Parts: sequence; structure tokens; C-alpha cells
Amino acid sequence: MPHAIEDAPALAPGALRVIPLGGLGEIGRNMAVFELDGKLLVVDCGVLFPEEHQPGVDLILPDFSPIRDRLDDIVAVVLTHGHEDHIGAVPYLLRLRSDIPLIGSTLTLALIEAKLKEHRIQPYTLAVKEGQTEKLGPFDLEFVAVNHSIPDALAVAIHTVAGTVLHTGDFKMDQLPLDRRITDLRAFARLGERGVDLFMTDSTNADVPGFTARERDIGPVLESVIAKAPRRVIVASFSSHVHRVQQVVDAAAANGRKVAFMGRSMVRNMTIAAELGYLTVPEGILIDHRKAKDLPDDRIVYMSTGSQGEPMAVLARMANMDHQVEVGEGDTVILASSLIPGNENAVYRVINGLIALGANVVHKGNAKVHVSGHASAGELVYCYNIVRPKNVMPVHGEARHLYANQQLAIETGVPERNTIIAGNGTVVDLQHGVARIVGQLDLGEVYVDGSSVGTITDADLKDRRVLAEEGFISIFVAVDAQTGRPVVGPEIHARGFAPDESIFDEVVPQVVKALREAAENGTRDAHGFSQVVRRTVGRWVNTKHRRRPMIVPVVITA
Repeated sequence: MPHAIEDAPALAPGALRVIPLGGLGEIGRNMAVFELDGKLLVVDCGVLFPEEHQPGVDLILPDFSPIRDRLDDIVAVVLTHGHEDHIGAVPYLLRLRSDIPLIGSTLTLALIEAKLKEHRIQPYTLAVKEGQTEKLGPFDLEFVAVNHSIPDALAVAIHTVAGTVLHTGDFKMDQLPLDRRITDLRAFARLGERGVDLFMTDSTNADVPGFTARERDIGPVLESVIAKAPRRVIVASFSSHVHRVQQVVDAAAANGRKVAFMGRSMVRNMTIAAELGYLTVPEGILIDHRKAKDLPDDRIVYMSTGSQGEPMAVLARMANMDHQVEVGEGDTVILASSLIPGNENAVYRVINGLIALGANVVHKGNAKVHVSGHASAGELVYCYNIVRPKNVMPVHGEARHLYANQQLAIETGVPERNTIIAGNGTVVDLQHGVARIVGQLDLGEVYVDGSSVGTITDADLKDRRVLAEEGFISIFVAVDAQTGRPVVGPEIHARGFAPDESIFDEVVPQVVKALREAAENGTRDAHGFSQVVRRTVGRWVNTKHRRRPMIVPVVITA
């Protein structure tokens, strides 16, 4: 079991402890816990989306074990922005204590409140904006505007007696963003002048040279692709990417097309964005997707979810011909998003399916229809030179991203000994301007599978993979406990192993012989005979067919 925070080395008086519970070594489930004077502050609480080797899993949560017994010590959860990998696990944390205050920007809180409503949780929230300060127990918080692929993103400076931590959240430095809200480098510089003792900075694009392209460069490309499309246009993007949706709406309007939102999260999020003024929709442009089929094919744009190949999302269902919108010859599909690591196979499977149906698929690989929301190496170097932090702890990224970010910090003059490559559960203490690793908690992965949370184990996932890849064999036999002679059976059935069950005729005599020999050697109970059956069939299958299916013997003794 993971250790509680109390089990880590004793925290010195006046020292600040930082424990990332997710987001390091992975792209997703971002969450960090700060401890000072017996109080806890949480920054972000997101989910990780499963990969192909985790069949049946819907979401992966941070491991809350280190704070589960200290929920009353949490002064607040600060949410840097409204993406699922930063807010998606909030409902599961608030199930444990529903009155934990949530702090974030107006749009971020609106998105999480809508999500919590589905979980029947009424949260306590505090909306903040850039330049605002809040005191929460021993933590003095200062919020800074940052530019990202969703409006209203914030960095947070955490001022404490132990020093100042600047957590960027996700950010980039687009100098001409669509909403004209740039990353506030002046605020970064002011914080740097006062002294940033620990800089926790976005690492996602740290291994990408140069600068991230501008969002406004995407609009003309989308408009051109839509203008040339002979029939229907389907655009898939993240359901929270307000800027991209705005560009699609504008491009559709410029080409005399209406827009239909598809996918529950897309409809929900864009309704919220429009109501709050973050999305501007010209009068008469939007149409219900159920009425869109009545329009001429060259007068509609569908805006959907599923850009990551999620099997139950709109786009994958279209590719599988399992959706009311049937993609066909002459349709244009635009994937206006980047690939999250681990999703490549799923995305290309969807692309191949759509192409096979006759669609023209436009994606980042063949057209400039998406730019990243994260700072590339050139931007990160600028930030290091502006902030001049004493210590650096790269966050939000896989190992290659974290190490690349560390190297950038070193190149700008941060001593290597002052850079920290941490993992989930790494315990970092900040005291007297020095940050150092003092321990490592043993954290696990918490799987959400339907309504089940945390009951699915890695062993269960291994069984699922075996079932999917190797098949299933069941053997029923009733045995005379004294002689080992089968009274009924053996009856062998299989699923996903071989089309003709007559192949098992060869192993039946081996099972009969093994049961008799087991009885001669003193075996009398059903469990013992079951083990004999499993070993016999397993050895035969592995030797004869080079397979390792799941083998389930059912033995009754008489």
C-alpha cells in the first residue's frame, strides 16, 4: 500500500513539502500536493486516459492514498485550467470530501461545475483572475495569466515562509493569441526579481526546438480546406478547445455552412463557453445535429469529439459505421488536434477506417490544422532567463520531456544540483532556498471501470489482455475422488482459441491419464485435481500451439 504523507521523513518546521501524485513520467492525471504547517494545498487534479494494454478501463486517477486520511487538512484545490488531465479527477476527490474549496478562473470553474453536477456534487468555488491574490492558511497565492489551448489558463505563485514556488500549469507564449490574452512575462519577471525558489514548469514540448506556432495561423488553413470540400465536413477536436472551435465556426460562416456540435462533452462545453462569452457564434450558424441531415451536403460542418481515437467517441463510431452520420465518398474529415502519446495506434485506426469509407482525411501530418498548446524549447529558455529560479522541477511530461526541460534549465545557468527530476510520489522538501528529494512514496494506478473505482487491479488487466489476445479454454470433468477416473467428461470448450473444438480430442486422453496418476499419488480434493487439469492442458497448448490462453478447469469430485 502507498505510504501516507506522515510516513515520509519528518517535515522540518517552516519547510515546504511537494509531492506530485500524477503527471510526471506521463501525459495526464496532473496533481501536486503542497504541505506546510500541517495544511495541504492541491494544484490540479486530472485524469489519464487508458492505453491499449488497459482494456475496459475508462479513466486512470491519481492515487489519493497519501492524502486520504488528511482530507480535512486540505485548504483548497487550485485548478490551473479546464482540460480533463487537470480537472477530470476532481469529482472522485470530492466524493471523499465534498466541501473542499475549488479555486480557478471563471471558465475553468464553469467546466468543472458542469462535470460535478453529473456526479450530483455541489462544490464550493472561488473564481479568481490574473493579478489576484488569495491567502489560504499558510499559503499566499498569486495568479498569473498564461496562454494555452483553452481560455482563462492561470499559473500560480505559492508564497510561503519556506520560499516561493511558481507553478506554470500548461502554457505557451503565443504573442498574438486569438483572445489577445498573452502569457504575462512581466509578472514572471516581477516574481523572478523577488525570488522564485522552485520553478515547476510545463515540459510537454521541451524536446521540440524553437517556438510553438501561432494559433491564428490555423484559421486560414481551416477556411481553405472547408472551402474546397465538395460535401460534408467533419472536424474532430478536444471538446474543451474553445479557440479551435471558434476558428471552425468562423470558417464555416465564411463558406456559408452551418455548424452542428456532436458529442455530449462538446455540446456541454461549447454551450458554457458561449454563455460566458468565450465563444462567439454568429446568429443562425448553429443547428441541431438531428436537423443537419436535411441540409445539402455542402452546407454543413459537424464539430465532434474523438480526435484521439477514443472507441466510444463520435469519430470512431463514424469510422465503424456505428453512427447516424454515415461518412462516405467525398466527405472531408479534419483532425484538428495533436496526438497524445499512447494514442497513435487508435488514431491511425480511425483514420484508416475513414479513408476506407471514401473520406478525405486532413490531419496535422498533412496540413497545418493544429498547433500545440505547450511551450517549445525556445520559449522555455526565455522563461528561465526571465525568472532565474534557484531550483527547477520539470512537470507535465514523460521522462524524455522532463530530462529535456532539465537540460534547458542547466543551459540557462541553473546548477545541475538544483534541478530535480521527480516521479509520481517523489517527496521534495524546500527549505532555506534549497529543494531536495527526501523520499519516494509507492503509488499505484487507480482505474475507473464503469461505476467501479479502484477495484480493478493490474492482475485483472493482465487477465483481460490474455482473454483478448490468447483466448479462453474451459474444462469440465466429474472425477471419482478415490480412483481419479472421470465419471463425466472431460468436456473442453474454447472461445477465441480455435474454430473447431475437435482439436482437443488429442489432449483428452492426457487429462484422463493425469487425473488417474494424481489419485494414485494421493490427490483426493477438487482443487488438487483442478491444478492437474490446468497444468496438463496448459502444457499441451503451449507445446502444440505456442499459445497461452486463460484455462479455467471446473472439477467436481464424487
